Amino acid sequence: MPCLTHIALHVKDVSKCVSFYQRYGELEIVRDRHVNGKHIIWLAELGKADQFIFVLLPGGPGHQQSSVDFSHLGFALSSKHEVDKIAQMAKKEDILLWPPRQEDFPVGYYCGVLDPDGNRVEFSFGQPLG
Repeated sequence: MPCLTHIALHVKDVSKCVSFYQRYGELEIVRDRHVNGKHIIWLAELGKADQFIFVLLPGGPGHQQSSVDFSHLGFALSSKHEVDKIAQMAKKEDILLWPPRQEDFPVGYYCGVLDPDGNRVEFSFGQPLG
């Protein structure tokens, strides 16, 4: 049976994206690779590098997402307060996409943030995942 092990994003600025995902997603660097002159970073949740990793590859064109495209990455948080903290931090940095809102199960309470490459990232509480 297949098992999803990683997602890789081809980003314009690896360093900015690493910083974003460390601060907002609390991910840690688990591999820092230099391959053929390219700096490739593997990130994971604390203690979960053997389950799922997030790979950032350099040299991407930057993500241009249309307003009707709801593709996004999702992070589960432990409370509505945590969602509000993320939203406040993102608002100060002018990267808040969707202010916190409550929707019916299974969506829950969430906000949306833009990462440095233009990817949408949802931070939620109350979903049946995470």
